[in-house]
Amino acid sequence: MDIDKLTAFFKWCTIIDGVMLALSTALFMAAPDFVYHTQTLLFDLDQSTFNAIYYSFLGLFKIVFIAFNLVPYVALRIIK
Repeated sequence: MDIDKLTAFFKWCTIIDGVMLALSTALFMAAPDFVYHTQTLLFDLDQSTFNAIYYSFLGLFKIVFIAFNLVPYVALRIIK
């Protein structure tokens, strides 16, 4: 696999995962009760526990997004 294909791959991974992160954050900020009630159909959690888990999920998702999508894409753009 050449560097151009790898750069294109990480570019699209960054775009797709960035949109997913933004939508997850926006949905939780705009309609937290909707997200909570949707998840309580599957899991029996109280509101404060759910908020802590969801904030942890968003934080971990952001770290993984930066470490495994954004940084490799930027590094490939620099060395290209």
